[in-house]
Amino acid sequence: METWRIIATALFAAAQLALVLFVMANVRERTDSGGKAAAAGAVVLAASLIVGVLMATVLAPWLAWSFVVVAGVTVTVMVLAS
Repeated sequence: METWRIIATALFAAAQLALVLFVMANVRERTDSGGKAAAAGAVVLAASLIVGVLMATVLAPWLAWSFVVVAGVTVTVMVLAS
């Protein structure tokens, strides 16, 4: 496996970990339901895993790095806005 794929996937995974926790916290705060928070977390985690596996295996470099940049910007904006 190429080094850039490992680095891009690791950066994406770190951003997605923060995003999953942030989404779960927001859903829990708005609905006051642990079940809905768990469901939202599972959806975000599943989507993140699919994209992460694709990044590590078949996506073109420009697309993989685009996912990393978008994930990083999204987490940054969500943290600064809360």
